[in-house]
Amino acid sequence: MTRLSQLLLPTERQPPADAEAVSHQLMVRAGLVRQMGAGLWSWLPAGWRVHQKVVAIVREEMERIGAQEVLMPVLQPAELWKRTGRYDAIQGELFRLKDRKDADMVLAMTHEEAMTSHVAQIVRSYRDLPFSLFQFQVKERDEPRPRAGVLRTREFVMKDAYTFDRDEAGLQEHYERYREAYARVYDRSGLRWYEVESDTGMMGGKRAHEYMAPCAAGEDDVVLAGPDGASYSANVEVASADAQPIALPPAGETPVTIETPGTTTIAALAEHLDRPAGSLLKAFPVVVTPAPATVKGEVPAAKPRLVLVLLRGDHEVVEIKLEKALGGTVRQASEQEIRDRIGPPGFLGPIGSDVPVLLDAAAEATTEANDGGGWVVGANVVDQHLDGVVPGRDFAYEIADVRAVVAGDTVDGQPVTIEPAIEVGNIFQLMTRYSEPLGATFLDEEGKEQPIVMGSYGIGPARIAAAAVEQFHDEQGISWPKAIAPFDIEVVALGKQGTDEQLAAAKVYDELTAAGFDVLLDDRNGGAGQKLTDAELLGCPLRITVGKRSLAEGRVEAQIRRGQETIEGGLALDGLADAVRELWERIP
Repeated sequence: MTRLSQLLLPTERQPPADAEAVSHQLMVRAGLVRQMGAGLWSWLPAGWRVHQKVVAIVREEMERIGAQEVLMPVLQPAELWKRTGRYDAIQGELFRLKDRKDADMVLAMTHEEAMTSHVAQIVRSYRDLPFSLFQFQVKERDEPRPRAGVLRTREFVMKDAYTFDRDEAGLQEHYERYREAYARVYDRSGLRWYEVESDTGMMGGKRAHEYMAPCAAGEDDVVLAGPDGASYSANVEVASADAQPIALPPAGETPVTIETPGTTTIAALAEHLDRPAGSLLKAFPVVVTPAPATVKGEVPAAKPRLVLVLLRGDHEVVEIKLEKALGGTVRQASEQEIRDRIGPPGFLGPIGSDVPVLLDAAAEATTEANDGGGWVVGANVVDQHLDGVVPGRDFAYEIADVRAVVAGDTVDGQPVTIEPAIEVGNIFQLMTRYSEPLGATFLDEEGKEQPIVMGSYGIGPARIAAAAVEQFHDEQGISWPKAIAPFDIEVVALGKQGTDEQLAAAKVYDELTAAGFDVLLDDRNGGAGQKLTDAELLGCPLRITVGKRSLAEGRVEAQIRRGQETIEGGLALDGLADAVRELWERIP
């Protein structure tokens, strides 16, 4: 019997002083989690029940598609990470240490290296493929800014899965099965969610999707078109859309120099010229360091180079897009680098400089839509700009989509909205990103050695739990989806120990438990106010209250937590389990 008088459930009246996210506040107040240090969280009994219910759903869906469960170490030799290039590519987030023999080790933030190294030793022939492995394992990540309770931590449990195939066609089949499995996981968990296109990031590979739970505490922005993103959905880091139109004034045969004293910002220049910021070209000089070679036989990377990025003055650069377009990491150029190669900061432009130019695709599209129109750009002279500049005519450029989509842009004519969301999972088509450097190969039907084609698939149970709190709460506390609630039903006995109410509540507990429900019995001696307040805070989907008045009538009070819907007249003690089953079907 799970009695609240014996359960470690340290509820709090006030949230932690540093808690901004609702899930951070309520999970601490409800006694589900406790903080040990920055980004280090302990799960208390009721919170761990939530976590493990999510784990159970995920495990069922992984096994449903044929994935096999394994467990691999968190502590790993650094040599594996050096061979894939991630030891040097990942900066401060990777925990590095040495063992007593002075060997380099890492605490894994993900397990591509470990999984691939084992498969490289095991797989020999095409007959050994395909297959899929998954695990629930602790991950370590030295987050620079741990925040929002269990949403962004330095240690967490992840379900990570990996597929191993003979070719890309096999990967695509696996990938689609995982997409379907992930949809079932989030639906069963009771979340509102979107599948969105995303960047492959440090994982590498060909293609990726993220699973986003919309909520105010989300650190990611999702671009959506159509009802619930049915027409288009993507992380803003990779999203593309048609920019809102803007008019450009007619250009002359050649650019004209205009005096623009003190206008070192787009806002100041737009005000000075009385033109919309979108009709000006913003200059963004960056230094590109090409990505290092990670696979044996690759040509060594070229030296860093300076590039002048131009985009509409009403747009902003997305660093991930820019790095993908330029093929390496980028940093903003220093003032000295700018002065030496281009001109005075605040008045930079593409004309009269030998620095290569990357023009954002939206700026080119705006140029084409304004046939004969011209831009204002910096003249590379203090207090001067050039008017009537036409890309292609007046300066050469490469083109790429490097800007952030904004609300009101369109996809196939449909305006987009941007919504904050929590990332609760991701999937990647890794291709041969890890199999090649780690030597995971097989002999095909003709006896030729081929690299294994891989996929990687992650889910964060803690993030699903926190996202549920973010999406389903009210002023009184949490309102859990019934599939992942710490308990299905909380039975509250309003009397003290030994009273008729307590004895009747214990019988109700036994009857509902026998009927297959996961039940918590509040048998404490506290007053009704404290008990009901704690029940609303914890947020079990259904509350049964046994009080003197209702008991005298042979009934109990019942309330559905979502919406705090009180069942008029309560439920009769006679046939209670059947009545609760019927009521249970109404609960989301």
